Amino acid sequence: MAEALAPQVAPECTQLAVPGMHCAGCMSKVESALAQVPGVLSARVNLTSRTVTVTHDEVVPVRTLTQALGGIGFEAQPRRNDSANAPSAVRPLLAPLAVAAFAAMNVMLLSVSVWSGAEGSTREMFHWLSALIALPAIAFAGRPFFSSAWRAVRRGTTNMDVPISIGVIVASGLSLYEVVTAGRHAWFDGALMLLTFLLAGRVLDAMMRDRARAGVDVLLSQAAQGATIVHGDGTVAWLEAERLEPGMVMRVAAGERLAADGEVVRGGSRFDQSILTGESAPVNVAVGETALAGMLNLSSPIDIRVSHAGRDTTLAEIARLMEASTQNRSRYVRIADRAARLYAPAVHTLAAITVAGWLVAGASLYEALVIGVAVLIITCPCALGLAVPVAQVVASGSLMRAGIMVKDGTALERLAGIDRALLDKTGTLTLGRPVPDDVALKSLEAKERSIALALASHSSHPLSRGLAKALAAMSTEAAPIREVQERPGIGVFAQYHGQDVALSRPEGGGGSAVALSIGAAPVRLITFADALRPDAVEALDRLHRMGVICTILSGDKEEAVGMIASDLRLAAEAEVDPATKQAIVGLERDAGHSVLMVGDGLNDGPALAAADASMAPGSSTDVGLQAADMVFVQDSLLSIPRAVCASRRTMTVVKQNFTLAIAYNVLAVPLAVFGFVTPLVAAIAMSASSLLVVANSLRLVRAAR
Repeated sequence: MAEALAPQVAPECTQLAVPGMHCAGCMSKVESALAQVPGVLSARVNLTSRTVTVTHDEVVPVRTLTQALGGIGFEAQPRRNDSANAPSAVRPLLAPLAVAAFAAMNVMLLSVSVWSGAEGSTREMFHWLSALIALPAIAFAGRPFFSSAWRAVRRGTTNMDVPISIGVIVASGLSLYEVVTAGRHAWFDGALMLLTFLLAGRVLDAMMRDRARAGVDVLLSQAAQGATIVHGDGTVAWLEAERLEPGMVMRVAAGERLAADGEVVRGGSRFDQSILTGESAPVNVAVGETALAGMLNLSSPIDIRVSHAGRDTTLAEIARLMEASTQNRSRYVRIADRAARLYAPAVHTLAAITVAGWLVAGASLYEALVIGVAVLIITCPCALGLAVPVAQVVASGSLMRAGIMVKDGTALERLAGIDRALLDKTGTLTLGRPVPDDVALKSLEAKERSIALALASHSSHPLSRGLAKALAAMSTEAAPIREVQERPGIGVFAQYHGQDVALSRPEGGGGSAVALSIGAAPVRLITFADALRPDAVEALDRLHRMGVICTILSGDKEEAVGMIASDLRLAAEAEVDPATKQAIVGLERDAGHSVLMVGDGLNDGPALAAADASMAPGSSTDVGLQAADMVFVQDSLLSIPRAVCASRRTMTVVKQNFTLAIAYNVLAVPLAVFGFVTPLVAAIAMSASSLLVVANSLRLVRAAR
């Protein structure tokens, strides 16, 4: 009864930074260890940011959580909010990779001389030179693996770095023994090549994670770093954004971005909110209405009472949505990772069984170890490790030459399977540049065009810029106007030969037209449209033939979206906010579809991060560029079907590479186990298998055509 009446305590969430996580195996160990802590309700790892979010009872101290992870070899500490200052995961790996690659190339050159038949003192000299180069390089470059393996072994557990470390140490030890005893063979090159390929893979993985984290940091930077606060006595003072609190009044000048969400209490102005909603036209905000962090004040000073600041703003919520989406995507395990998780332990177990078997058969310890080393070298997963990254690199180069930048190689694998494409409107399906109607311009008289150009050239409004550009292209000369005055949100007014002339908002406040007034003459209406990207119809038709169903997903108004949807004969969702875009992506994925998101704005960031694959045009906001897997720099929308086609070709080659790598091992491993392959032959065979995979991948040079 007492238990039934006990008050319910709301669970708490703690985020821990765990920099030592590298793979799905690490993720499983961390989540399992935390789940066993009394009071922990759930633990979820985000491999992108190398953090774990723990939901627990109030009574569970953070120290208990960090100790639980320390017990399985993972150092952890509470995560700081200022992720922009977090250390890069790439930098610590660059020096080991450079050392391993440089040493591997030099040792391979020395090994060629030995393989070519160098004998006696010449061979011994080359072996000693190889040892002098390789041993320090292996000790330095292998530190990321050795230290991780030692932490695991010391706590009675294991991880992927343990078999890697064993293989490198055994191969290096036997090679040194061969050098000291003037033996014929040394296998430092195999150990260095293994380290080089493994480190290269980790560097690429770390670059992807740093880029994902940077996307969230860029998003948060869209808010102002602080605001001018108006005190009750009328005095003003500058205050940093993190010190703003609800109830404070911000004074935002024209040209400034908002540092917090709030309600307008004095004044009115036009705001550019495109980074939040995708709406291309500025909006008027008056007293009593809401303005959000990140919005840009375009015209007049305005006072805003803060309602949400810091991590409670709408902008910060979008950032959290993006981070949560990268967490979901981080559970995607690449083909190479899935194979390596089973492959490496199996290979090293096989080597150990081989040594034991030969000892039982009567071979000496040295002979058994040499055969074991041959097994380790011939089964070195170099070809398997190259199967994916080499194909990705070649295909990415082909796409780059076609004007498509691939930011994350794994996106090619994800893009290959898409069957749904969600496309933003403004700046994605369209060019994001308002263009005046050609018929309306040609219906104007020469004097009217001249006056319109003069008025438009005095304004920075997107419609004015579009009109001025179109009139200049028609070889129009600007009329001599005087007393020019721009009224924010209304239009540009001037005098022309004693007549009042104006280029202003038409009656009714339409956002895609301007009214040209000249004295008492009838008002001429000039309408605008956001031109579709070149080849949009052909691009969508190609996607349809590939089995990809396309839908428009836009934050713009229903009328504007409906016109584009009708022209392209696509289904459409209009006036969709960032959270809803992300939710729609989630619903499509829950229904079993693989989703491509194509968008250009800050409001597309969460959806870009949540989709299986994402693309953005080169004109996108910084957040769109950071969140997307691929960026296309050409105006043509044909970049999308080209990328899909190239990704599908890439995955075909990747599967062929895996087949070649597996076939090689099926043939070579039995020969090594039964002693028919020396370590020298094993090294040659291993290199040949890697070259075969590379040669097959080079067929992707023209993948983007």
